[in-house]
Amino acid sequence: MKATSANLLSVIKGPKQFVIPIYQRTYSWHQAQCEQLFSDIIRVSKSENIHGHFVGSVVYFQESIHTVSDVPRLLVIDGQQRLTTITLLIAALAEFLNENESGLETSPTKLQNYYLFNAEEEGDLRYKLLLTRGDKETLINILKGIEIEGSSSKRVHENFQYFKSKINTDNIEDVYNGLMRLFIVDVALEKDVDNPQTYGTLNT
Repeated sequence: MKATSANLLSVIKGPKQFVIPIYQRTYSWHQAQCEQLFSDIIRVSKSENIHGHFVGSVVYFQESIHTVSDVPRLLVIDGQQRLTTITLLIAALAEFLNENESGLETSPTKLQNYYLFNAEEEGDLRYKLLLTRGDKETLINILKGIEIEGSSSKRVHENFQYFKSKINTDNIEDVYNGLMRLFIVDVALEKDVDNPQTYGTLNT
């Protein structure tokens, strides 16, 4: 087992795919939880005394921490809700930047290729986060920019719309800077070595 304190976006960045196991429940965060996260992101960006905001742990299996592959597939044991919510926020931010001028030191393409897609891959491997059941199709449609009608994943769709409604030209810099200052405990478990039930509640 390898556990480290890490910047969340640094953990997501680079070729990898976080996969939600089929046996886990689907995405379930309500708008109130998204509101709290958004508020925390704005607060940490505006504060000169807060260097970062801790959002919890992300626990996942990788086949072996000693094996290198082009796109490691990481089975998420704990952290689905946070990873999905941050993905929705980044997707909303990228969409806003694609439609509006800003002075940010980034671009929608960079946000997508760093944190949403494995840019050199095709098929399912293209996506950095692969959800389960109806959530999977809804998130992929959002990332592709496909209009969603009658979504089978209400929470994914509604929370994406919520973040879209919150981002504007007045707070865009705070949203981006706050995202850059989110931290997690990054816990990589090794298959056949670590027991996942030792590491907290599943699917939070």
